[in-house]
Amino acid sequence: MICDVSAEIAQLSRLCSVPHIKVLQHGDRSDEGHHAAYDGAIGLLAPFSERLAQPEWQGELRDRIFYAGGLGKADSLPEREIARQRLGLDAHREIILVMTGSGGTGFTVAPIAVGARSRPAALWITIGPMTRDWHATEPGNLVHHGWIEQVADYIAAADCVIASTGNTTCQQILAAGKPWLAIPEWRYFDEQHRKAACLAAAGMAITRPHLPSSALAWNCALAETYSRHDPETQRAAIDDLPSERTALWIEELIEHFWNDHPNPVREVTLP
Repeated sequence: MICDVSAEIAQLSRLCSVPHIKVLQHGDRSDEGHHAAYDGAIGLLAPFSERLAQPEWQGELRDRIFYAGGLGKADSLPEREIARQRLGLDAHREIILVMTGSGGTGFTVAPIAVGARSRPAALWITIGPMTRDWHATEPGNLVHHGWIEQVADYIAAADCVIASTGNTTCQQILAAGKPWLAIPEWRYFDEQHRKAACLAAAGMAITRPHLPSSALAWNCALAETYSRHDPETQRAAIDDLPSERTALWIEELIEHFWNDHPNPVREVTLP
């Protein structure tokens, strides 16, 4: 059994004597439930680079972690010019992409509108769900596309990305090597805030605890995002063939576990 974030399913697997691999997520998970899930696993799968490990993952826990940077991302990203041609976007205009997913409530429009007004020459594009504010005053350089199919094209076309820190979002932006202003959303166990801290420590993103709330704050955040951008460090967090490497690791775990625990299942002949 491969268990995602559910410590309960991990415990159920253990109670049923089914070996399980636990997906390791960021966050403050020092509670008894998570400890039991990790202790009972035959391996821990981290769907991100070892460069984004939390500092407290040490000792026996660290020895059982398999890091798969890039797991879940799109197979390939187009070049910036090609992506803009596909999307019908100006080849020379600065494009700032704001993206949200379905894991939480996403971003609200008002602070993004403040950002767009503070940088009027840029085209601001949002993809994914956005929460409307009655008091938001949206300028003409801000457009909303909602749910779309061409996420990879929009990331490739962008000069800067503003997004939260979900796993798939991280993989896509890091693979593209884009200037990234990372804004963690609320999640259980402070998952996104802890991941944002790891991204900042690794030099892979500029972070803020929330969307900037004034033109000055936006200008400072974007200036820092551009000036400290390190695409090589970002791309180094993406492994070659992460899915294939993960599959081989799982096969090795199965073989190792099987050799240490010969087939415990006894054939039963029904009357």
